[in-house]
Amino acid sequence: MPEGDTVWNTARVLHRALAGTRLTGSDFRVPTLATTDLSGWTVRESASRGKHLLLRLTAPPQAAPAADWTLHSHLRMDGTWRAYAPGERWTDRPAHLIRVVLHSPEAVAVGYHLHELALLPTAEEERLLGHLGPDLLGTDWDPHEAVRRLAAAPEVTIGEALLDQRNLAGVGNLYKCELLFLRGLSPWTPVGAVPDLAGTVTLAQRLLAANRGRWTQSTTGSLRRGQTSYVYGRRAQPCRRCGTAIGKEELGDRVTYWCPTCQPPPAPTPEAG
Repeated sequence: MPEGDTVWNTARVLHRALAGTRLTGSDFRVPTLATTDLSGWTVRESASRGKHLLLRLTAPPQAAPAADWTLHSHLRMDGTWRAYAPGERWTDRPAHLIRVVLHSPEAVAVGYHLHELALLPTAEEERLLGHLGPDLLGTDWDPHEAVRRLAAAPEVTIGEALLDQRNLAGVGNLYKCELLFLRGLSPWTPVGAVPDLAGTVTLAQRLLAANRGRWTQSTTGSLRRGQTSYVYGRRAQPCRRCGTAIGKEELGDRVTYWCPTCQPPPAPTPEAG
């Protein structure tokens, strides 16, 4: 499941494959870009912002009025990019899921099941990304700003608030569940009742940063299959800490995993009167 660290890793794969090269061809398989041809465009860099992937390019003088452009994509739940050597078979996903192909002399980048694919002047990136909170893996990371944004809606559950990319960019369902277990917080705790919001934000950044540069996401310290998470994906299995069966339930529009013993429900709010 693509989360902030997965998108960061994907951006590095594309950067190594394409940065500094001039594209020899492109094939867009989405209606809005179907006639776009990036032949002759130079790839400057590949970067990420939260769960958004940004491929920054320079257009040849005759191609467009603006020199610097960004190919923006969002991986959501199932999108991915793969880099292949020229002539290598594209074996990662079925061909009908391909949304874009970028050819260069050194590599071919194939985007599968991408969402929100758009080409826009780099100067206008903030039009798409300006709503995002601080990026946990970015140069703009600011834990104080992340805490401020979270605290602005004290009635929202911490489980929903962490997934809101306007608060902090990069946390997905896996990290939400694991972070709350490690902090001993019920996912249904209102943000205003979280005793140490700064500590929660700090740990979130540490968890994502620990998985940069590798594809196996682990919050336990183990990379062995079946041992990489405390609660996520472990419904009805015993808690690694206390032995209680891990629960699974809907929270907002996503499922959540938690230990009913290690993450007790929030205390009821006293009625006014």
